[in-house]
Parts: sequence; structure tokens; C-alpha cells
Amino acid sequence: MGYAGKLDLKLKAQFLRKKGLSVKEIQKKLRVSRSSVSLWVRDIQLNKKQLERLYLNKKTGALRGSIIGAKKKQREREDLTRKLITEGRKEVGNISTRDRFIAGIVMYFAEGDKKDGHIGFCNTDPNAIRFMVDWIRKFCNLPKEKLRGALYIHDDLDEKKAKKYWSELTGIPLTQFTKSYIAKNNLNRLRKKKHIYGVFRVSTSSVVLHRKLMGWINRVLDVE
Repeated sequence: MGYAGKLDLKLKAQFLRKKGLSVKEIQKKLRVSRSSVSLWVRDIQLNKKQLERLYLNKKTGALRGSIIGAKKKQREREDLTRKLITEGRKEVGNISTRDRFIAGIVMYFAEGDKKDGHIGFCNTDPNAIRFMVDWIRKFCNLPKEKLRGALYIHDDLDEKKAKKYWSELTGIPLTQFTKSYIAKNNLNRLRKKKHIYGVFRVSTSSVVLHRKLMGWINRVLDVE
């Protein structure tokens, strides 16, 4: 490129700079090196409004970059989570009837009633409740009509909606629900996440069954 051509580019660069464009924007428009643009416009003073625009553009670009980076990391975490869950399922493999029997005993030991004659299991997790209701019916040989449902819920939540949810999940009719325990919500206590359907309890009464269940627990824990 000759001297006249370079001069023309320099003048255009200075003109664009006076309009408030950034060095990067001028470089893209004129298709020259950034160092050349910086040299051509270094003596041009920008007004306050132009400087604010350049600052905001720079800040916005940095923010956009950080958002893109955060989303990328989020996708990577989600991909890793799916991969680990898949690997975990493969490691467990097929679940036999005996596996489910032992798993239910351990879950009952952790969350079940220990009082003599009372069979009961509480939880907020629908998967845990569904599993244990099926487990009690199958391994404790209890018909559906023998089971009772109960709800522990805060007074700012929808009791009717919660009871319907647990009834549909467990197959226990609403007519077999006992009176709900309504807890007063503490407005001064911050909770990260409310259990909108409360705590559900499935129960029945049987001294014989409870003592047998304690025997199952003792055997699994190897307690004599």
C-alpha cells in the first residue's frame, strides 16, 4: 500500500475515533492492524460521553464473556453429573427381590418408627415414600386398606393439594388419611427450599409385624 493509501486510512481512522468508536471497532471497519489504529488515533481526545460509551462496551463485553464462561461450566457440570449417574446405575446393576427387601430394611432402620406395635415411615422425598409404601405392601404382606396416610405441613402451604399429591403417589385413598399436623410457619426462619407437599407418613399398627421387622433389622445389622 502506498503513502496516499495509508494516509487515507489514517484520516478515516481519526474520523471514526472522533465519532467515539473504539480501536477495535475501527480496526474491523478498516481491516488494518490494531497497532496501526492505536498509533493513528493516540492524540485524539474523546469527550466524557464517548469515554462512557467505550467503558460500557468494554464492561458489557467482559460481562458477556463471564456469562458465556459460566454457562459453559454449568453444561460441563451437568454433563459430568449425567455421566456419573449413568456409571452409578451400571455399577449397581440389576436389582433382585432380595436386594429390595434388604434395602427396605435399611431405609426403615434409618427413618421408620421404632415404638413397639407401630409401623411407620416418614419422608419428604416422593421416591423414598413410593418405594417404602410398595415395600410394606409386598414384604410385610399388608393390603392397601390397612395403610394410613398422614401429613405434616406448614400453615402457609396448601394442605388439600398436598394430600391429593401423596394419595395419588401412594395409592392410599384420602379416606384413609388421618388428621394432618399443621405447623405454624416461622417467618423469622429462612429456609432455602420449602417442601411444598410437606412431610408424609405411611403407617399401620401391628405388634406382631413390628417385632418381626425389628428382627429383620437386627439380622441385617448383625445385632443379637
